[in-house]
Amino acid sequence: MTPADYSYFVLFAVVAGGFCFVNLAVVSWILRPFRPYKAKLSTYECGEEVKGKAHVQFRVGYYIFALIFVVFDVEAVFFYPWAVVLRQASRHTEITQIIANPGLFAYCEMLVFLGILGVGLLYAWRKAALTWH
Repeated sequence: MTPADYSYFVLFAVVAGGFCFVNLAVVSWILRPFRPYKAKLSTYECGEEVKGKAHVQFRVGYYIFALIFVVFDVEAVFFYPWAVVLRQASRHTEITQIIANPGLFAYCEMLVFLGILGVGLLYAWRKAALTWH
């Protein structure tokens, strides 16, 4: 391909980008209604009047508890495809040429996975990350 072939692509990208910019920025700025008043410029938060400061301190324990829940919940999703494939693992000829008993191998892999999750859960328990005060 010659550089002239790429020039069409560059020209097309510039025109497309310019078209998007003109439509999104310039035309919307020209056509938008601009009538500011006090109620319109006030902070709106779910239909409630804002009271106090926006930055409120909260215990980091809530965040850690939620993060631990998400980690273990997402990891539990891996059990479903594993359970579906476990029965079919011994039937694959490609795997059986490498591993003598692929069903047992897949089962042991899941035990290792559960062991790692168990160590993580034990660590979180020891650090008192699961206690709710």
